[in-house]
Amino acid sequence: MRLMFNQSQNLPTLSPLITKLVNNGLPFLLTKFLRSRRQGISPRTLQFYEFCLRPFVNSYQLNSDGINQFLSDLTCGNAKHAYYRALRAFCNWASKEGYSEDNPIRKVDSPNIKETILPSLTPEQVYYLISNTENLRDKCIISLFADSGMRLSELANIKTSDINWHNNTVTIWGKGDKQRKAPFNKRTANLLKQLGSNDDSESNIWHMKPWGIVSMLSRLEEQTGLKCNPHTFRRTFASNLHRAGMDIEHIMRLGGWSSLDMVLTYTKSVKFEDSLKLYQNIQSH
Repeated sequence: MRLMFNQSQNLPTLSPLITKLVNNGLPFLLTKFLRSRRQGISPRTLQFYEFCLRPFVNSYQLNSDGINQFLSDLTCGNAKHAYYRALRAFCNWASKEGYSEDNPIRKVDSPNIKETILPSLTPEQVYYLISNTENLRDKCIISLFADSGMRLSELANIKTSDINWHNNTVTIWGKGDKQRKAPFNKRTANLLKQLGSNDDSESNIWHMKPWGIVSMLSRLEEQTGLKCNPHTFRRTFASNLHRAGMDIEHIMRLGGWSSLDMVLTYTKSVKFEDSLKLYQNIQSH
């Protein structure tokens, strides 16, 4: 693929700078791409694009051979697909904006993904984690994660005014800057009330940053030997509701997913357990 720079794209016209752009076209295009992302896109999404695309634009050519070589050089397993998604967005943008004569991503196959059974926790394991926390605040965090399936960014930004004690829900800003409500049960409600969530401070109710929550979860995982991270709790939320008989569509709405695909992925292990029980019942007769 050939990169094309011209004055109609509002690029600098000074010849020394043009030379620089031609010699360093891809890093320049990455900067343009990041600045072009729509208003409201989360800083984490921009960081994702920057993280995935920076090593590519610094060392590879923007054509199908360059993309295939880059993906081949990666040694991160299923995470290759994240790099592919970032490259697809970048290539689609470059083609749409007229920086390329063709779109090289069309000639690149999506990396294969190994389907593994992702871990989730049983209600008993959640209770075990709560009982092994160091303080009331950490108990609240574990309980609310498991009850609501919140993402880390959603839970980390909860303020007192976001909590509705009448129906045990929290109003949060979810992925894609979408506002939604997340539920919690009586156990979490009691813990939150003990925590003293009635103060009117402007900070989050935990008085800690997201990295502090992640650090606490890492310590608890090391201590208990149980998987303990926001993604595991999100799977736990979906899996336990499915075990209890809740319809997939209801789980999708309660967890703030935009499609059923991820919910089906998260509940795959539960479906196998159901099938295994049926198999064992048949074999016992």
